[in-house]
Amino acid sequence: MTPRIVILGGAGAMGRITARDLSRRGRGAVRVVVADRVSRATRLPGVETVSVDVADPRSLARALRGAWAVIASLPYRHNLDAMRGALAAGAHYIDLGGLFHVTRRQLELAPAFRRRGLMAILGMGSAPGILNVLAVHGARDLDRVREVHCLVGAVDRTRFRNTPPLGFGYAPDTLLDEFAMPSAVFRNGAFAMVPPLDPAERIAVRFPSPIGTVHVDTTLHSEVATLPLHFADRGIREVTFRQGFDAEFLARLEFLVQLGLVDTGSVPVRAARAGGRRAAAGDGLQRAGRSRAKAVDVAVSPRDVLIALLKRFPPAKPIGRPYRYEVLRTVVRGLRGGRAVTVTCDCHAGPRAGGGIGPDIDTGGPPSIAVLLMLGGELPIRPGVWAPEQVIPVAPFVRELERRGMRVTRRVHPTR
Repeated sequence: MTPRIVILGGAGAMGRITARDLSRRGRGAVRVVVADRVSRATRLPGVETVSVDVADPRSLARALRGAWAVIASLPYRHNLDAMRGALAAGAHYIDLGGLFHVTRRQLELAPAFRRRGLMAILGMGSAPGILNVLAVHGARDLDRVREVHCLVGAVDRTRFRNTPPLGFGYAPDTLLDEFAMPSAVFRNGAFAMVPPLDPAERIAVRFPSPIGTVHVDTTLHSEVATLPLHFADRGIREVTFRQGFDAEFLARLEFLVQLGLVDTGSVPVRAARAGGRRAAAGDGLQRAGRSRAKAVDVAVSPRDVLIALLKRFPPAKPIGRPYRYEVLRTVVRGLRGGRAVTVTCDCHAGPRAGGGIGPDIDTGGPPSIAVLLMLGGELPIRPGVWAPEQVIPVAPFVRELERRGMRVTRRVHPTR
């Protein structure tokens, strides 16, 4: 029977890339199913579609019936629902990351997945995902691993018309959480939280051309949740994640954070509502027969209001051919043969990667690669819940990245 692979959120930007890649690379050996809300469903050649509400267990069960594997290409808040749905359906599971806290909760489901003989891989995108595998690639011949630093640098030279005030490269809710929630770091052998976008944590990193020097900031990410556990027996003392943002975009988001417009809690707001008793005759403030406005208190989420307002703007349209370039970098510091060395691993994704998809292939491609490696036997099925660094075979994974137009480099030099 042909394995049925269900992509939850498969009509979204990353889900469509995963579906396309699975369909093309699977060459008819897999049934690719895009599961999303009907209004968002997008038909792709050779891909089935099904309606699903991930928050509704019965709807989820119907969509996942008969699945061999489930890929959750969803906002991270839905990961636990998707994961439990895969477990109930008897399917393997892969997602794009749980933003540290959700990932740690997902790891607790390992005994249940082991009992069912199922494998779950958490954070199998670009960051987390490729970065985790690059950490293993960098540390492969080190006797001791002291530090692992995950970095993302990018440049976008695309010109747009109708550019919205804020353009998000991925799910707005997830990115806003990265800006609003304290960032996790692993320092001196222990986890700690630092303020989001803390200037004290900001550093300048020189990336290869065409990116150049970029200031990168700590944000909440799942790499920090799992890499310290993987390298614990090799003496790990520090793990961080930082990414760079366009200066204007960063300034606007920092302003929204300061105003509290990214907060998810409820805020009481005084609003006027038409209605109430009719004005009495002779009322000097209102004419007879005209209803008075009645003030009421309502609770609103600033985050919901912000996202609703941003949705009013049409998507930006590129002028000419888009040009974006991204480098995912892992810097590993440790000891080899008694000498301190630093290993830098980069994954390049330029505008031609993924057959013209561009850098987004580094997020949408890895879930497809993982499924195909599982089906081909190069990624053995290990029941339980795992991070990419624990189970993804480096050589086949790098080979598949390069087949999709990405380039991986590894450089070793003495630690200064």
